[in-house]
Amino acid sequence: MLNLEIKAEGSKQSAGSSHVRSAACLALFTLCLLFCAGCRRDMQDQPKYIPLRATTFFADGQSARPLVEGTIPRGYLREDRAFYTGKTGTGPAGAQKGYGLLQAPEQSTSVLQPGPPAVSGASVGPEGNVIVTIGQGATLNVKTGETATGSIGADVDAFPFPITPEVLNRGQERFQIFCSMCHGYTGYGDGMIVRRGFRRPPSYHEERLRRAPVGHFFDVITNGWGSMPDYAQQVPVQDRWAIVAYIRALQYSQNAPVADLPPQDRARIGSSGAAAAPTGGGPEH
Repeated sequence: MLNLEIKAEGSKQSAGSSHVRSAACLALFTLCLLFCAGCRRDMQDQPKYIPLRATTFFADGQSARPLVEGTIPRGYLREDRAFYTGKTGTGPAGAQKGYGLLQAPEQSTSVLQPGPPAVSGASVGPEGNVIVTIGQGATLNVKTGETATGSIGADVDAFPFPITPEVLNRGQERFQIFCSMCHGYTGYGDGMIVRRGFRRPPSYHEERLRRAPVGHFFDVITNGWGSMPDYAQQVPVQDRWAIVAYIRALQYSQNAPVADLPPQDRARIGSSGAAAAPTGGGPEH
């Protein structure tokens, strides 16, 4: 009888110890969960800076860092200026319009500019520098009291690479996506948006635009013109040239000399020449 009582007492103590161990493990597990939850980063609170977010880490308070002076990011060398700007000559990186001599006097927005093209405006920037507007909207940042010189030159009159059927097909596709809603599928400026009241662009078949160099069209796509915004972000450089090549094809299709047509086509239209379609109005392009 004594032995049974001792065994029963031992079983009670063993069961009590097991409960204590279980409770301790549960408490430790709960603490681990709380610790992990306290260190968790939600997706909306990621450890990074977004554009234009302020920071106290850098002295200027800006999280976005400017390029190191005298360096060029990988892939942005832009040695072929005719390809990337549609301009001849050389000049400062990033400038899209040619200029002669620009000077920003102290405490003044006046700009001395003896060479073409004319500067269309100037304003004082937030740090006292002068922001010069050149041509149809390109800007140049000039420090007060300093002079910037250079010459990018005129619009190129030849494509910077060979134009193939593949390039024309690509240009047609891109033109119909980005341009046809205003300029129309044939380039007369009668696109669907124009029919709904948007300002009408000029026809590509005007004599002025038929004689315009290809660099002019590239510049307009890159920098915009009048009510047309720039498409530099939406359309890569190679595709801009493809669009320009297709514009040239459209111009030729509507103004081709009869002598260039095959004999059977000349017989169909007679010898009076290609009929000139009416040109669209609107601001100069």
